[in-house]
Amino acid sequence: MKIDVALYLEEVKKHLHQELLPYWKIRGDDKGFGGFLTFFDRNGNPTGQTEKNLLAHSRMIYAFSAINRAGYDRDGSFLERAGRGIRYVIDRFLDNKHCGFYWILERDGTPVDRKKIIYGHSFVIYAFSEYAKAACDKTALSWADKTFDFLQRFAADNLNGGYGEFFEEDWSFCQPGAYGGDRKSMDVHMHLMEAFTNLYEASGEAIHKRKAVEIIELITRRMLHPEHGTGIAQFSLDFTPLRAIIFKNVWGSDRDAEDTEGRPLDNTSFGHNVEFGWLLNHSVKILGLDRELYAEKIRNLYDHCLKYGIDWERGGVYCEGPNQGPARERNKEFWQQAETLIAMLDGLAVFGDERYWDAYCNIHRFVFDYMINHKVGEWYPLLGPDNKVIWDYMGHAWKINYHTVRSMLECEKRLEELAS
Repeated sequence: MKIDVALYLEEVKKHLHQELLPYWKIRGDDKGFGGFLTFFDRNGNPTGQTEKNLLAHSRMIYAFSAINRAGYDRDGSFLERAGRGIRYVIDRFLDNKHCGFYWILERDGTPVDRKKIIYGHSFVIYAFSEYAKAACDKTALSWADKTFDFLQRFAADNLNGGYGEFFEEDWSFCQPGAYGGDRKSMDVHMHLMEAFTNLYEASGEAIHKRKAVEIIELITRRMLHPEHGTGIAQFSLDFTPLRAIIFKNVWGSDRDAEDTEGRPLDNTSFGHNVEFGWLLNHSVKILGLDRELYAEKIRNLYDHCLKYGIDWERGGVYCEGPNQGPARERNKEFWQQAETLIAMLDGLAVFGDERYWDAYCNIHRFVFDYMINHKVGEWYPLLGPDNKVIWDYMGHAWKINYHTVRSMLECEKRLEELAS
């Protein structure tokens, strides 16, 4: 295995250091108005679309801070840009009247969607706490803590548990259905777990740990299928499973938000399942919990992906499918590949099962042969079952560098551990 590990590690290092980081070294800054621009065509050139959303800005801050923490920011420019991003979020996205952060701005910083979307707030906490660790910055940590407090005050569901996810400017619930006011999701709660864990690692505060543990218990007890152990995408506020729909405020730029019926109830996301698995394993470590309490749940998520989610013939991970049986949505999306690469290395390290190594090799080969636009340096967003490109842009409102950069940083670190 050591020979194989060395070969894969070499490819990861080459892509990370000669393609991915150089790509982001010179892209993203809005030198005219501040903040970040995220829309890039297949050649990495700006498309002319300039709206700015809270999620993408926070994810850029996270990625630039993580690059610095990994030791790959020799001139400090990535950390400097992350710091500028934090100041922009506070100066432009912050709602000084009602608290919290607006969702979308015009290029000049004028709010065009004043809603309070918890998906975005979770990444403010995640990104600001990552920057605080990188820069030893107490102000960034203070704002991460303030955002955490906003969620406890305005979004926490003290009756049913968990958090509401879609609010108007004044923190009243949004309309139901496609505007999300009557729903909760595993995706957002998984990212709240990720954010609270990162905040606790930066702060050491008991309240941050306690709320992170609450999220873990909520997801593992109420958001995983009671029979199959796979993730259920969406719920009513009292955690009754619902058919998953696309929300107008989140993925409307590249998804059909008019489908009110939604996906089948018997449906799960391979990418979210394994992403939750490795993030849970990480949270358990940081929070000092007993891994054995969660090991079976994590392994079940990984094994479900092995059995049903991987295209063992052409390579890569499919998007979605039933809880038992072949994948139904057989396109291959960039973020699912990125997260499954980490998860399979995580499974190998934790459980010692070489099936996970076989899966890693499969997905690695697919990503490096088909999904990465090597001439430019970033990843295509979506390929079909035949491995042909469906969407070819390098960045848009939601696709930036969080998944790709984090995946390569994590894979490099884990492959180095395997090689040694």
